[in-house]
Amino acid sequence: MTCDISKRPIAFSTKEVSYILKKNTLTFILMLLLGLVAGTLIGQLLSPYAVLSFLTKSVELTWQPKADLLVIRYDLNLHIRLNLISIVGLAAGFWLFRKL
Repeated sequence: MTCDISKRPIAFSTKEVSYILKKNTLTFILMLLLGLVAGTLIGQLLSPYAVLSFLTKSVELTWQPKADLLVIRYDLNLHIRLNLISIVGLAAGFWLFRKL
């Protein structure tokens, strides 16, 4: 009878599982942001070419939450410009994360 180590269950403590999940989440968000920024930069480089205008045409999304709760008041402006190339970069970041 042989013992195969790969079939043994791996036991992690709660602290280790929490660290692994945080690390993976942070890595995931970082990869998505890097892919998005890379796609946006490539879109900016390709913008002078009229033939590729369908890839570089941007759409701007805006979200402006505000609240005045007497004790605290906040006003947040979030602007996101997306084009097809930046979405491809986002997908590439997701793909790279899955390959890690």
